[in-house]
Formats: sequence, structure tokens, C-alpha cells
Amino acid sequence: MSYFAAALARTGESWSGVEVDLDEIEDIEALTDLMRDLTGDGPGPALLMLEEDDEYVAIVRVDGGTGGLGEPRVFLSDRRAVQGSDVAAMLWEEADPEDDEEEDDDEDEGTRPVAEPVGDAELLADLGTPGSQLVDLCAEEGLLPADVLTTVCERAGCADVLEELREA
Repeated sequence: MSYFAAALARTGESWSGVEVDLDEIEDIEALTDLMRDLTGDGPGPALLMLEEDDEYVAIVRVDGGTGGLGEPRVFLSDRRAVQGSDVAAMLWEEADPEDDEEEDDDEDEGTRPVAEPVGDAELLADLGTPGSQLVDLCAEEGLLPADVLTTVCERAGCADVLEELREA
């Protein structure tokens, strides 16, 4: 599976970012440390924006800079991604170890089941995308994961940083 992952951090009034190779990240704690390093001592936030194979979106938010105590907040646009993606599984299972529910395999041939968003849909509410709008974006017919990330980044004021990383 191929993916694009970018860590974006607000430092003061501007945003910076780096592309992230998640194959080199062992667990959510290592990812959290990387994201906090981007914010320096500032309050952040730091966001991981991930799209994988035009299938799903994952967003991870960390607040508080290097001294921050806040836990990472995770949103996945489709719970089924955890079953087929090591990256999604690492993000979700580490962030929500209590979630050991089995998934029903009720897919009909020829139809694509409706995605089931999971996690903290409100993680971008203070950055211009309330939870209900984030879920609606993920469910919008014809909108690709890259489009969802672009939209939420436009609202947060960091779309230019995301686009520079995509083009690099």
C-alpha cells in the first residue's frame, strides 16, 4: 500500500511541516515525540495528515510542545482501514487499546459498504472543521482522501505547507 503522510505544526502564527515515513515509526509514542519536536516549546498543535491508497484519511493531533502532557488524538475516516493497513492499525490500536471489537464481514459483492468513521472527530474543531463537518467531508461522494485533507488544511491555514510537501 502506498501512502502520503505529513506532519504539520503551528509555531506562532505560521505553520511548518515535514513528510513522514511511517515505516520508520515504531509506535504512536515515537510519532508523538516527532510531532512535539516540530512545535518546539510552543503550544502547537501538531497534526499528522495521512492518506493511503485513496481509501481512507487518518489525522493525529498532538498539543503542548515538548513539555506537553496531552495524549495524541486520532481520527480515521473508515474503521475498516485498521484491518488492511499496518499504518492505520498502528495509529488506531495504539491510540485506543480498549477497542477490540470484531468487525462484521457483511460486504455484498459489487457494492462498497459505507465507511465507518472512528475516533475523535472533534480534533480539528478549533481549526475550522467541526466533527460533523469532518465526518460529512469523509462521506462525500466523489471526494478523495487527498481532497479531504486539503479542505481541512485550508480551513486551518496550513494548506500551502501541505501542498509544498506533496509536490516535493
